[in-house]
Amino acid sequence: MGYEGPPFYDRDAVFQAYLQRRHRVDNPNDTLEKPIILELLGDVAGLDVLDLGCGDAAWHSELLEKGARSYVGVDGSENMVARARSNVGNRATIEHSNLQHWAYPENKFDRVTARLVFHYLPDLIPLFQNMHRTLRPGGQLAFSVEHPVITSFDRPGTGVREDWTVDRYFETGARVTRWLGADVVKYHRTIEDHFSALQATGFEVVALRESRPVEQNFVEPATFERRKRIPLFLFFGARRPV
Repeated sequence: MGYEGPPFYDRDAVFQAYLQRRHRVDNPNDTLEKPIILELLGDVAGLDVLDLGCGDAAWHSELLEKGARSYVGVDGSENMVARARSNVGNRATIEHSNLQHWAYPENKFDRVTARLVFHYLPDLIPLFQNMHRTLRPGGQLAFSVEHPVITSFDRPGTGVREDWTVDRYFETGARVTRWLGADVVKYHRTIEDHFSALQATGFEVVALRESRPVEQNFVEPATFERRKRIPLFLFFGARRPV
């Protein structure tokens, strides 16, 4: 999953690399990220769900099968939106928009989720304000980002990384990294930055999670062992107070 607006995922080579990566065995999205997001979302039966940076919206069917009343996905990439609309058919709504410019309806959703999206965006405060407004009182936000120990270095890697250097951790902001065969800007933020942004925009933080691997989610034991070395993702659960 990911989002930088149209320029990045609308490059054909990048989009094809993304699709290949997402469907490989033991990919981190399915083994590490989705299980925790589903836990943070909780019971969605009878609820209206907004998925920001929805990508191909492949998991919409899982939410609808769990009883969600409605699913709306928003993404800025034409490639992603086309694939998402093909996946959802007439069962859900997909909108093509930059997340920072979408017209967030007031008091519309019970759950808002964003999977591995916010590290592509330069300013979280206006976005968190929009999410707070679009949630109904008591509604919940669940999101994941690349862990700050990952975004804290910007040297390009080749092949399977076997070592990680955390550097300039408190120098937050844009960093250029190599991803899916192309250069992309990601925004490094500390754990404290995310927590403070949620509080500043009126959210009550109810959960903070890291991508601790669970063995039963993996096919290959070697991949499970490797994923225990460093956290790839950071997660927050937050609530709009009643």
